[in-house]
Amino acid sequence: MTLDSLQLQSVNEPAKQAAEYSPGRKPGVCRPKRTFGATEGRKRNLYRTITPLFSVARCIWLFAAVLLLADIARTQQQQPLFSQKPAAKESTRQRYQIQLKLDFDALSYSGSERVRWINRGDRATSALYFHLYSNLRPDPASGNAGSQAAEAQEPRLDITQVRSAQDGTPLPYSLDDQGTTLRVNLREQLSTGQSTEVVLGFKGSVPEIDPDETALTTHVVKQLSAALRGEREMRRPRDLNFRCRGVMLLGTSYPVLAVRDGDEWMRRLEPSVGDMIFNEVANYEVNIEVAPGVIVFTSAGEDRAESNSQKSAVFAAAGLRDFAIIAGRNLRFEQKEIEGTTLRSIFVAEHERVGKRVLAMAEDALRVFSSKFGTLPFKTINVAEAPLVAGLGSTEFSGLQVIASAFYVDFDSPAVRNLPEIIREQRPSVEESLEWSVAHLVAHQWWGAAVGNDPAREPVLDEAMASWSALLYFKEIYGEQKTVTVLQDQLQGVYRLYRTFGGEDMDANRPSRDYRNTFQYAAVVTTKGTLMFVDLQRLLGDEKLLAAFRNYYRANLFEIAELDDLRGAVIAEAPLEQRRAVARMFNRWLANKRGDEDIAKPDQELATSLGLPAKPNQQRGGDRNALKPFARLGKFFWQQITRIR
Repeated sequence: MTLDSLQLQSVNEPAKQAAEYSPGRKPGVCRPKRTFGATEGRKRNLYRTITPLFSVARCIWLFAAVLLLADIARTQQQQPLFSQKPAAKESTRQRYQIQLKLDFDALSYSGSERVRWINRGDRATSALYFHLYSNLRPDPASGNAGSQAAEAQEPRLDITQVRSAQDGTPLPYSLDDQGTTLRVNLREQLSTGQSTEVVLGFKGSVPEIDPDETALTTHVVKQLSAALRGEREMRRPRDLNFRCRGVMLLGTSYPVLAVRDGDEWMRRLEPSVGDMIFNEVANYEVNIEVAPGVIVFTSAGEDRAESNSQKSAVFAAAGLRDFAIIAGRNLRFEQKEIEGTTLRSIFVAEHERVGKRVLAMAEDALRVFSSKFGTLPFKTINVAEAPLVAGLGSTEFSGLQVIASAFYVDFDSPAVRNLPEIIREQRPSVEESLEWSVAHLVAHQWWGAAVGNDPAREPVLDEAMASWSALLYFKEIYGEQKTVTVLQDQLQGVYRLYRTFGGEDMDANRPSRDYRNTFQYAAVVTTKGTLMFVDLQRLLGDEKLLAAFRNYYRANLFEIAELDDLRGAVIAEAPLEQRRAVARMFNRWLANKRGDEDIAKPDQELATSLGLPAKPNQQRGGDRNALKPFARLGKFFWQQITRIR
């Protein structure tokens, strides 16, 4: 045994304990793990754990051996192996080298990418699979979904060439799954451990979104419709790829390798109310060329600028799960350097005061979470506003968090007079909701970006962790009393209103496709998952729960985690006599329908006494009278309806 292996055992001990104490698992017996083929792969069982049951003589021998090995190590001039491992992992990670030319005015772009992939499975493969997220449609079988008018309102991503990076020879390819999957056939089998590089040419377009679809009034009416009628919502590619109000967002502008689970490619894309993007980490180097005057921000930091007839810049970062772009001529920013990380707030000129407040909130959140969970691996973190369509209050990417511009409301500006009075009266609610969203989105850099998970299969995992982290932010910044109020407003109040308007209690650990809309998703997935951590906090105490979060973060950094990984981390921190209680708590909150008992019952008095209308009128977002029929529904109702979801 070497000194390096002793160091590695010490570092991996929390992960080992987390694996051992997952429900249904005997200590020392690890269940088969899902392996996703990433370079970073799971390493919990690579090193045997030193048993604590040493005899006295054996302990003395071990201590002497460690001293001897340490003395030998000091005489060596080379760096220890352990400190070299991160560099080795990065060198064998997937890699994207992208050349992108963006035509902002023509709503289009074109480019090429050189992609490196390494076979981490157990068997040889002769094909690679890429997702074309921009081509996903809500209902491909319906005639309306494929109509010309519907297609004009959606982005499009087309493949123009596929060739080998080694010699440039063309490679055969096909588009499957209604154009959402690109299959590239390799010229020969790629054995385990071998790598290959391919070059893909592509071009794409994005729609121009009607500004009325992004107005605050439209967002509120959309939430009214979800609350009163239970309308089904589906995330659409146009939600993440569009131009509106002089701002362009490109969330899925390039082909990206599908996740590989062992030897099986996870090809299926299914529209739902939840996040659609599910990728492994990769290193990115992206050269973006735009016309002069167009300002570009991305998931990565700007590595260098290149001068030519067009404006060109190179953005580079390691360990990203996706690469998003926001561009426009009217964008402004404020930034701070915080312990080696560039934190930036991006906003349009008329929202400067709100943008500066967002930067201050994000700075506080970054400091709190870094001290509690561990340092992020990312060197650039952006929080940006963009005119997101109604029904989508925010969205997150690696290194780039986006909040709907509708909620960047400066209540001290003259323009606020154009808002309906019922919304102007909700200033405290809107401003608190913005701060909650900033903290929640920054937390997603830990839970979802640095530590990945499948948002379609287990959406509760990263959503609940990010929301509990937001509660932690309020506790650290404002104290316990404010945190209790925020918990009631942002979580319990959502569930109470959802049930009051006839929403069905559901278990929280379902795939995202099972939830009808963002209102139900927030009431069930986010609220129940977050309140589970509040309950665990009461049971275990702050320090043990935070230790579990830290161990989960260290053990799964750059990996794709599962709910069992988190459950195991929490159980590992619990005293022996509390481990059954922890397992029961996970089951009660996530797998049962006890929301009325554990959170809040429907307020029947509110529903009947206010005489709620059967359905909201279909109004355009710019109509200031659209909300008049609902003006008498009370302060509690409007506090919930004006929140960011």
